[in-house]
Amino acid sequence: MPYGTAVTAFSPENAPGRHGPSATVEALPGEVGRVRTEYSPAHDGDPDPGEIVWTWVPYEENDGRGKDRPVLVVAREAGGTVLAVQLSSRRREGGREWVPIGSGPWDRSGRDSWVAVDRVLRLHEDGMRREACALDRMRFNLVRQRLRERYGWS
Repeated sequence: MPYGTAVTAFSPENAPGRHGPSATVEALPGEVGRVRTEYSPAHDGDPDPGEIVWTWVPYEENDGRGKDRPVLVVAREAGGTVLAVQLSSRRREGGREWVPIGSGPWDRSGRDSWVAVDRVLRLHEDGMRREACALDRMRFNLVRQRLRERYGWS
């Protein structure tokens, strides 16, 4: 299903990004090569750095389970994929590094959100369900700065 296509009957079993060649996977920051983060949202249906999109995010156990959730696109890769970090409306203590970004239209309930910068995901265009919104530049830069500090990205 092309990125940006409306889904009328969403089912977790056939969620974009869950199976096959367009599956969302964890990317090891030390092995992705040179990364240039940028802020370039364009509400055009394509995943752009600075935008929040929805995809299937596998649990860290890599046992086939996961959850459809919002992620923040932070960089493009040469092969047509993008790098992203997951959002959560529940800040979890212990072991994770969360950057607070407040609330926005990606959460229908208006809850505050956090971005986990210690886990990077690789998304394929066909593995994303919808474009939620663009994060404003100030909040994107908070996440971007932490990614730069943590991984040495430009």
